[in-house]
Amino acid sequence: MSEEAKSLNFIEHIIEEDLRAGFSKEKLRFRFPPEPNGYLHIGHASSICLNFGLGLKYQAPVNLRFDDTNPAKEEQEYVDAIKRDVSWLGFKWENECYASDYFQQLYEWALMLIKEGKAYVDSQSSVEIANQKGTPTRAGEESPYRNRSLEENLQLFESMKAGAFPEGSHVLRAKIDMASSNMLMRDPILYRILHKHHHRTANDWCIYPMYDWAHGESDYIEQISHSLCTLEFAMHRELYDWFLDQLVDSSLVRPKQREFARRNLSHTVVSKRKLLQLVQENHVKGWDDPRMSTISGMRRRGYPPMAIRNFADTIGIAKRDNLIDVSLLEFCVREELNKTAPRVMAVLDPVKVVITNYPEGKEEWLDAENNPEEENLTYRKVPFSRELYIEREDFQEEANRKFFRLKLGGEVRLKNAYIIKAESVVKDAEGVITEIHCTYDKESKSGSGTEASLRKVKGTLHWVSTSHAKEVEVRLYDRLFTVAEPDRQENDFLSYVNPDSLSVISAFVEPSLLSAKEGDQFQFQRMGYFCVDKDSTNDKLVFNKTVGLRDTWAKVQEK
Repeated sequence: MSEEAKSLNFIEHIIEEDLRAGFSKEKLRFRFPPEPNGYLHIGHASSICLNFGLGLKYQAPVNLRFDDTNPAKEEQEYVDAIKRDVSWLGFKWENECYASDYFQQLYEWALMLIKEGKAYVDSQSSVEIANQKGTPTRAGEESPYRNRSLEENLQLFESMKAGAFPEGSHVLRAKIDMASSNMLMRDPILYRILHKHHHRTANDWCIYPMYDWAHGESDYIEQISHSLCTLEFAMHRELYDWFLDQLVDSSLVRPKQREFARRNLSHTVVSKRKLLQLVQENHVKGWDDPRMSTISGMRRRGYPPMAIRNFADTIGIAKRDNLIDVSLLEFCVREELNKTAPRVMAVLDPVKVVITNYPEGKEEWLDAENNPEEENLTYRKVPFSRELYIEREDFQEEANRKFFRLKLGGEVRLKNAYIIKAESVVKDAEGVITEIHCTYDKESKSGSGTEASLRKVKGTLHWVSTSHAKEVEVRLYDRLFTVAEPDRQENDFLSYVNPDSLSVISAFVEPSLLSAKEGDQFQFQRMGYFCVDKDSTNDKLVFNKTVGLRDTWAKVQEK
């Protein structure tokens, strides 16, 4: 077996087998079919990457189709958000389609089923229908309306369409097999009455097709060759095929449904219902809250689209559901940002350093690399002066031999600048250090080529000049849930919301960041990756912490 054959996932193997069996490559066509009833999440990202990735691999068209058959839950806002997310991930769809485009055709096919004795109007309540469905070990009971005449069924169904009946009074059911071992085959509902405004068809329709009826037929209308869905639809495949059996023209492509496993992400939820609950109950600040597993939330947090695509490729496609640790996603984010994010200096928990032998009033503008990963290095200027901010954790009065940052009597190099030595400290009435007094070696300037500049010290610290520093707001994000699988715990998932998933602090950054715009991404040296949030104003920048420089969550869990 070739290396290429070994690397194929099982979906690609299915497609390759179809091609070997004579299916024309020119007839390959895929689709991504979201329901516009919420924002897309990381699970959808895997499906997007699968379908559009197959389109790229086989040079086949991919449709973006909105399965908009439930006007009670669907909104144009969600349609717009979905299109924005797919585009942001870097994919282009062939056609923008809607199940609602096919309402008339679906209705006509339903009439055909009635005329062929394969569908009937049931006037029972939803509770009665559910009770008559039986159980997996007990056959269902036929509806008392199952054998209505063709004429009565047609008259009732047309009246349903005309809006003559209230919601819940009638449904149209397929006449299949009430004793089937697959309960989905026990006379499934094709249409229900809904007097709701639809985001595209307005009030034109009073009946709406069920997902199972609309989905496969939409695939057929669009001539989709391979209809890929998650494992919870495996039992639906028999019904998918039964519906197609009733109307497929052998000269046209018959869609093939195949299922792949859902990839769940640790420390979050990917149910649209639960994500909506988080939003509505104000556990988060909207669908695009950076703690959310939504694509819009990850975009706002600063995740690059290629990181999400690389994550989807890394976890691959499987036949069994499993849990993916969020640290793998964060690893992919770091890998991408390491290549693209400029390095800048920011101090999140400042303490002042005073260089006592540096001339008062003097300032220097030093050269600093933007990103050592660049093929052609570029530089920016950063201001240096007598008084600086460094991170409070980077100084200890008394430290052991393994502490390589600043300590009394010890030396460190200031990034892009000089070597300094801590001489004394100033404390307030509570004993908190307010200033660290240091001296500097004026011959040790980085890049100057002097002997002193080549001198090795074990620690290098980032810093900002106090007189040039710009105060910004920084939002530090952590896992949204305190447990890996909040859905599988004994209590309600909301009881595991992490109360410390967001902390907001003030910080100081170098002045080059004043020109930063919404979405710009940076590495705050030694601190992590951050991006400019949309809440930024001309007066104050707001930064979201995207991810740390390394995974610290495992250590937290160990403790």
